[in-house]
Amino acid sequence: MTKKVLIISTSLRGGSNSDMLAKECAKGAKEAGHDVELLSLKGKDIKYCIGCLSCQKTGMCVLKDDVADIMAKVKEAEVIVYATPIYYYEMCGQMKTLLDRLNPLYSTDYSFRDIYMIATAAENDETAFEKAYNGLQGWVDCFEKASLKGMVGGGGIDDANTAADHVDTMKKAYELGKKL
Repeated sequence: MTKKVLIISTSLRGGSNSDMLAKECAKGAKEAGHDVELLSLKGKDIKYCIGCLSCQKTGMCVLKDDVADIMAKVKEAEVIVYATPIYYYEMCGQMKTLLDRLNPLYSTDYSFRDIYMIATAAENDETAFEKAYNGLQGWVDCFEKASLKGMVGGGGIDDANTAADHVDTMKKAYELGKKL
């Protein structure tokens, strides 16, 4: 069954390893026959949520930036894969900012059901991903029709453009895309 898949690469670094894994996941998802869009936050204008909660009444954010377009894509996707580098054992700041700004979706008839995470970290220990995964779980918990289904973590990947050297992790990202 074809699914509408949105893969959001949240890293802003050139030669991003999490972006390389996101692309590998997209390749697998496309080969599995899914309708796939890979969206990078690089170059996007994403302001911080100001906590005004106007979106709870209007369904729209008062801030004018690129989030409205991103939010429309998130709302229509059936599967969302967030790709992030791990900074200080947590998701990157731009990913957290995006999650905060997606608050207007809470009361809508969103399509997403399955959420996944792809992450890379310099630390080569599975525990390096736990806080970021738990942070994403907190966002998912606010959407009762959605669930966090799993993660591909690539530890020991720090220098730019080195994810491809980690063949097992690249394969896991590809296989994630195939099974979506």
